[in-house]
Amino acid sequence: MERITVLAGGVGGARFVRGLRAHLTDAFADAGSKAPEVTVVANTGDDMWLNGLRICPDLDTVMYTLGDGVDEDQGWGRSGESRRAAAEISAYGRGWDWFTLGDLDLGTHIVRTDMLREGATLTRVTEALCQRWRPGVRLLPMSDQPVETHVRLAQGTSEHMAGELIHFEEWWVRYRAGIPVSEFIQVGLEQASATPEVIEAIGSADAIIMCPSNPVVSVGTIMAVPGVRDALDSTDARIVGLSPIIGGSAVRGMAEQCLQTVGVDATALGVAGFYGARTRGGVLDGWLMDVTDAEYLPSLKELGIRGATAPLWMTDTQATAAMASAALDMATSMATP
Repeated sequence: MERITVLAGGVGGARFVRGLRAHLTDAFADAGSKAPEVTVVANTGDDMWLNGLRICPDLDTVMYTLGDGVDEDQGWGRSGESRRAAAEISAYGRGWDWFTLGDLDLGTHIVRTDMLREGATLTRVTEALCQRWRPGVRLLPMSDQPVETHVRLAQGTSEHMAGELIHFEEWWVRYRAGIPVSEFIQVGLEQASATPEVIEAIGSADAIIMCPSNPVVSVGTIMAVPGVRDALDSTDARIVGLSPIIGGSAVRGMAEQCLQTVGVDATALGVAGFYGARTRGGVLDGWLMDVTDAEYLPSLKELGIRGATAPLWMTDTQATAAMASAALDMATSMATP
């Protein structure tokens, strides 16, 4: 195995890739051979403009986490952060008090925005930012064109009317996904396309791993970008996903609300069915569930998806490395000789 491509969201995706990197470092150091190259295709559907700056939450979370600069307690943002600039912006009555950008984090957004306004693509900007952080993987945005996930409110608030579209981050961060929504809309999706780098990373991979990230608004958004599904359909690599649901609860975040909105059961089996078997028009060859969800193995087989179980709680890097090892073993076992 020489190339591994990972589809990832923010915190969960970042922590999984850190475990994957640790597993590969240990496994191939012991074997005395070169570790496979890892490419991470990150969701940019959470991106937004704020205070005149282009914010890319998932890209930055992956970059900071792998570059040892993340705030480990909250899982995103910079460690050792301060917020004097945000307080000053708020004093002018600008910005979003519920989405506070730290002073160190602002440096990243300023550099990104400056490069974008000079004409650089988001792919090129991300490469430049990673030259500082050295994440040990190739980090790619899913598209160079802006795609922003919005939600349509099913009920109103003190500031928004029922039926109104608001940015996903406002629903997720400000309202903690506590307001019912009727649909998710990726604004700009029709004008977007997967980059040549993303298409190549999928097509040349020996294994493709779908992180235990939000299946609707993270991995699902990546797959919705024109060109990505065609690449997944045609790749020779086996595609293995890890369940973000353990025992009927999301590993992190509020995936249950997202799944409920699109009519999917918040179970490991429900998410597997949402992705679907590759042999039946879906994307999965294999599906790794937590050991507590072993009861779904017979049903997975009926869906046409090979199933396996392993401990999936990402309690630390060592436990996550074991998860990554299990996912790669599954992909290898299904690979065409």
